[in-house]
Amino acid sequence: MQFRDRTDAGQQLGVRLREIFEQNAEEPAQVLVLGLPRGGVPVAFEVALALNVPLDIFVVRKLGAPGHEELAMGAIASGGICELNAEVIDALKITASQIEETAAREGRELERREQLYRGDRAPLEVSGKSVVLVDDGLATGYTMRAAVAALRQQHPRQIVVAVPVAARSTCEEVEKEADAAVCLYTPLEFMAVGEWYRDFAQTSDDEVRSLLERQRGTSSNAGPAEGYDLAS
Repeated sequence: MQFRDRTDAGQQLGVRLREIFEQNAEEPAQVLVLGLPRGGVPVAFEVALALNVPLDIFVVRKLGAPGHEELAMGAIASGGICELNAEVIDALKITASQIEETAAREGRELERREQLYRGDRAPLEVSGKSVVLVDDGLATGYTMRAAVAALRQQHPRQIVVAVPVAARSTCEEVEKEADAAVCLYTPLEFMAVGEWYRDFAQTSDDEVRSLLERQRGTSSNAGPAEGYDLAS
């Protein structure tokens, strides 16, 4: 099974979420979708369209292990949240100073992206809302776990993690920290998110900004979604 691209993945995920939300709806609830830049935003855009709810970003940065930057030793998110992978840190004998240096560098990039994508527009209010947190896939899950921890500080009604594909064990772990997790496909053998996409080209900053502008145009007159509650 492979998705054509992130748009295809988001459309399939949006259909599934709509079905689940409608089946489990017991009380009216306000819903919004947050995409993790950059790759999660095209997926989140389609999910927000399917649910007819607002879209925003939630910036999280992976902490690449020194000398092995593609390997996550943790992640940081807005609000000063830092999730560390003790196994990777111990195995590679990464020092506290290396962690601090990497976190500081990624923290500057996190702030840059917040300004680049959002400009002067304030983040959407998440307090009391049902938040669907979307990425293009989960491998280790540390980026998503950092996002969930940071969102908790803003007191949402519930956090629903939603991805097109994930390592099965990672989906199960993330579900313990969120209120619900919807992982469309959880293959037994999982090496990397990109192997489940025919087109996994990097999402550009311009594309992220464009999708946010497009979604604001389609939802500016829409009211809050009602009846969506996965925590029940």
